[in-house]
Amino acid sequence: MLDWTDRHYRYFARLITKHTWLYTEMVTTGALLYGDVSRHLRFDDAEHPVALQLGGSEPDELARCARLAEQWGYDEVNLNVGCPSERVQKGAFGACLMAEPDLVSDCVKAMRDVVDIDVTVKHRVGIDEVESYDYVRDFVGRVSDAGCTTFVVHARNAILKGLSPKENREIPPLKYDYVYRLKRDFPDLEILVNGGVKTHDEIAAHLEHVDGVMVGREAYHNPWVMADWDARFYGAADDAPSRDAVVEAMLPYVEQRLAEPGANLRHIARHILGLYQGVPGARVWRRMLSDSTLLKDADGGLLLAARDAMGRD
Repeated sequence: MLDWTDRHYRYFARLITKHTWLYTEMVTTGALLYGDVSRHLRFDDAEHPVALQLGGSEPDELARCARLAEQWGYDEVNLNVGCPSERVQKGAFGACLMAEPDLVSDCVKAMRDVVDIDVTVKHRVGIDEVESYDYVRDFVGRVSDAGCTTFVVHARNAILKGLSPKENREIPPLKYDYVYRLKRDFPDLEILVNGGVKTHDEIAAHLEHVDGVMVGREAYHNPWVMADWDARFYGAADDAPSRDAVVEAMLPYVEQRLAEPGANLRHIARHILGLYQGVPGARVWRRMLSDSTLLKDADGGLLLAARDAMGRD
């Protein structure tokens, strides 16, 4: 979710669901070790529980970054072994690491040795033309030997050459049965399924077989899908907030962020375009919050103006 699940989106998502775990966009070890740590790691306390997702393949560098994650207050550090983009492959990490389970094990062990927070792994069910369930079973078995107890499994193969990241999310067939088999073969591990999940009923069906479900792009493009999760999946007694209440709750956050150097409302507004998806007038909401002229020098009042322009009370 590079450039998607940044801190602005995560704060917005937390206003809709209080209990769902949130994950950062993937941050490379190089960005943390040689770049602006604060820009990549700062987040609002309201985001908890929140996990930092790392991209890298050098155990020592990952250990240093895991230590940073813990120091900055993250609840989990997640190693991405599932991203198929060429940019990631050139860095020798992401999905290509599935071919090197021993190295992934070394990375996990190095991180676990220096932090007390959970170290988890996100991966695919296979790479390229490998179709055997044994491949992912052996990968999970080897990495779990290093102490990893939580695996987030994107139920598709990663095609490392010939498909774009978008095509890798759509063309390789989903193999949910492989993820279910992992849970049966490793009952003591926490197994989460990812890939193609869009509805409450689909989540509930997966939970009959695995411990959790990760929802990515549907939660981004149609964020109101998260509104019932606390009650349905976490047993929360509180009613879900209204969309309008979420807009109003965003205003103090917007004011705080706009006080920071170089801030612009568009950095926040782009993440909330889908809030009113399916509601009459939603096109007006999206148009106003995408208008560069309106966004220039705008403050949180634009959110209220866009909401009111939808013709709703």
